[in-house]
Amino acid sequence: MIGAIEAPNPDYLTTKVGLVQVISVSSLKGGVGKTTVTLGLASAAFAKGLRTLVIDMDPQSDVSAALASRSSHGYSVESVLTNTSGSIVRQAVVPSSWTGQNDIPVHIMMGSPTVSAHDTPTPTKHDLWKLEEALASIEAQYDLVLIDCPPSFNALTQTAWTAADGVVIVAEPGLFSVTAVHRTLLALQAMRLKMSPRLRTAGVIINRLRRDNPEHEFRLQEMGDLFGDHILDPMLEETITLQRATGAATPIHRWPGDVAQNISRQFDRLLVQILTDGRR
Repeated sequence: MIGAIEAPNPDYLTTKVGLVQVISVSSLKGGVGKTTVTLGLASAAFAKGLRTLVIDMDPQSDVSAALASRSSHGYSVESVLTNTSGSIVRQAVVPSSWTGQNDIPVHIMMGSPTVSAHDTPTPTKHDLWKLEEALASIEAQYDLVLIDCPPSFNALTQTAWTAADGVVIVAEPGLFSVTAVHRTLLALQAMRLKMSPRLRTAGVIINRLRRDNPEHEFRLQEMGDLFGDHILDPMLEETITLQRATGAATPIHRWPGDVAQNISRQFDRLLVQILTDGRR
């Protein structure tokens, strides 16, 4: 599934669209802003004109609410994991409120709290291949698929990883996030052996950084020592602007103001690194 992406300008995403890339956005610790990062990456892809599908695998369904989709026809990712037929998959995917009639589409495969029924601790290999099978019927319509995963390593996250080319790990600079990143990297190694040799670590995004917090600076140093080249640049500082754009169901690239423009450029750079760096 991995497509061809040119080397980036440092500030702007420059792409040559090839085959679809599927990227899971993950954290094994909740509360780190994983969904906000997913939306920021989707906004960067939207701004560049990449045909983008966001899949909401988290039972909290926050990314579905943020994208304020018009209608789900009663189908969701839970429907897809129950029945992977093309007709069900297509009905579970709907336009987001971001895109107008003349825009390159950002679509969403709707989330649902009922998907938690599929989040078993011991999934079978048949279970884990379901999303990969479902995407086969629609992936030609997209350049990028972003999967917002739940903050656990049960069946839903493993299913998302099985369908993915790469996994982005979101972390905040705190003690428990350091531990969660380590556990996630170990889990990725296990998934490569168990299900998907192509699966790569697409990097660690540090989110909600406060430069004036000594604990954050200490944990950044610790993360640098432990995870080295996995950490992507730039790191995302905590800001109300991103929260406001998310709450207004608006891509950060269309939010007014200098702060929003700076955040937009940061997500542009992060998306380039995620899509181009296969060394990890």
